[in-house]
Amino acid sequence: MKVVIIGGVAGGASAAARLRRLDEQAEIIIFERSGFISYANCGLPYYIGGTIEDKSDLTLQTPQSFWRRFRIDARVRHEVTAIDRENRTVTVRNLETGAVFAESYDKLVLSPGAVPVRPKLPGIESARIETLRTVEDTLRIRETVVGQKLRSAVVVGGGFIGVEMAENLRELGLDVRLVEMQPQVLSQFDADMASFLHAHLRKHGVELLLGRAVSGFADTETGVRVRFSDSTEAEADLVLLAIGVAPDSALAREAGLSLGARGSIAVNDRMQTSDPDIYAVGDAVEIFHRVTGQRTTVPLAGPANKQGRIAADNIAGLESRYKGAAGTSVLKVFEMTAAATGLSERAAQAAGVAYDKVILAPASHASYYPGGTVMTIKLLFSPEDERILGAQIVGFDGVDKRIDVLATAMQAGMPVTALKDLDLAYAPPYASAKDPVNMAGFIAENVLSGRVKQFFYEDLAALPTDGSVTLLDTRTDAEYAGGHADGFATHIPVDDLRARIGELDPAKPVYVMCQSGLRSYIACRILAQHGFDCFNFAGGYRFYASVRHDRFDERCRTDCGAPPAQGTRK
Repeated sequence: MKVVIIGGVAGGASAAARLRRLDEQAEIIIFERSGFISYANCGLPYYIGGTIEDKSDLTLQTPQSFWRRFRIDARVRHEVTAIDRENRTVTVRNLETGAVFAESYDKLVLSPGAVPVRPKLPGIESARIETLRTVEDTLRIRETVVGQKLRSAVVVGGGFIGVEMAENLRELGLDVRLVEMQPQVLSQFDADMASFLHAHLRKHGVELLLGRAVSGFADTETGVRVRFSDSTEAEADLVLLAIGVAPDSALAREAGLSLGARGSIAVNDRMQTSDPDIYAVGDAVEIFHRVTGQRTTVPLAGPANKQGRIAADNIAGLESRYKGAAGTSVLKVFEMTAAATGLSERAAQAAGVAYDKVILAPASHASYYPGGTVMTIKLLFSPEDERILGAQIVGFDGVDKRIDVLATAMQAGMPVTALKDLDLAYAPPYASAKDPVNMAGFIAENVLSGRVKQFFYEDLAALPTDGSVTLLDTRTDAEYAGGHADGFATHIPVDDLRARIGELDPAKPVYVMCQSGLRSYIACRILAQHGFDCFNFAGGYRFYASVRHDRFDERCRTDCGAPPAQGTRK
């Protein structure tokens, strides 16, 4: 059997290695148009920023190492330009010599990846506008920035690559502006969770230009000018374009293969295309979303590697099926970590999925052990069947561990209330006896059982201001004096609540806030058992302050002074 694989990196290289382990006799050829057959594409920004110092560390396999270990014929700088399905051949161009030849196959695997989106805007062909996809791009950008001692950059696009590049260019000492057409970075997260990341990026000197659409570019004597649709401009030595990727499905389309979402290559759960002798894997394929059941694209390395393995299994005659993905991801943002799995609120609303949510702010490990930090967890679940729908976590330590536990529980079909029963590792340097994941389960159970009623940031504007409800802050005197939410004029520390409960009118609903949501929960349990109708603010004052200040910053891009004093209404 002769198997030709178009494209290396994650999906193609994974398919080739797995196939060799299953079939020692198969003839396996990989054609890769770049100069690198298998490389750490997720690590490319960190070479540019200097975290990865040796460029050889980016190379996972070379054609020579592939041959020595697997007897796989890996040919770099070879581009497949056409597929002849009837004759089972591909047309290949040697990019070094220009020679063109045909290569036959019994089975064909497409792993073309995705291409950076490059919109047709005035000035888009400027040599000072870069995109990041390959090792060659990485080396060129690093050489340009360091060799020419660039001082400033505009990064267009606030997705994974855009945020990572903004960080790494900033680490090199450049003045960095990050431009995003949407009002937030990282669309995988809801705006309230992204607010923590916005603050951290600004803290590190990244200027955020959110809600800005780029209308064109123009070279200047010293750099490139970026024009925005609101008639403003920004100038920099370099522009890094990272506004997203599109499936590289041109070969499949020209070969008459069926296409799916966003022009991706349609495949079944065996990774077969509409031609049973042609398989496709990686960023270019359409897959099944584990939560919504909808067909979509998930351009991430984890799914690509799994798909490559499954394609190889089926080519070798094994029964292996791809079960879809939930888009589980994690991202470093300077010292912070942001992670997500499944649906955000925005995605759930777009998919028409009913949900409830909890927001909590637990410590990363036992509070008495030094070095603990606070993380914010937002967990979505179905109010009908308790199914976990998605989670987002932003913090400094232990974020990756918790998102993986939640992703695993979601994939296993566990109800959200089962999180409270998970037996998770505990030692003071690593966790608390009640792990943040357990805490999320406790809170969800309280919500589903009706023991706790919640209110959220988006509910604040609709709260009556005519005195018909009580807005209660249960933090300490010092915390309250340092700032409190608009309208929360009644202040009783939770430890004083039982003694001062007579100050509250039991005929009025009580909306309670504390720093993280814990003390306000305790207050609500006290009040509820004294006949009060009580609502607990999800996430606490820390969450409120992050969202509020972020939204003020975006309303006020120019210098308009400090935010209005907390505790007053505008």
